[in-house]
Amino acid sequence: MQYITLNNGIKMPILGYGVYQINPEECEQCVLDAIIVGYRAIDTAQAYGNEEQVGNAIQKCSIPRQELFITTKIWITNTNYDKAKQSI
Repeated sequence: MQYITLNNGIKMPILGYGVYQINPEECEQCVLDAIIVGYRAIDTAQAYGNEEQVGNAIQKCSIPRQELFITTKIWITNTNYDKAKQSI
């Protein structure tokens, strides 16, 4: 896997697995499969309705959490500090 170093020094994989339009019933297994084949970046969002399944897959995989790069997006109505904090 190739990485890019962000301005804060964190290394981010340049290739990620997105879960947009993956239904919740299939999402956990899809993410597990992606991790097994080498993906280390997973992208999700509240609007996708499958964040819980992504979390389940992360908990079940054998890869240490610090080796995974997870991104998500919050609802637009949750963009102030308190709502964003609660969302996360």
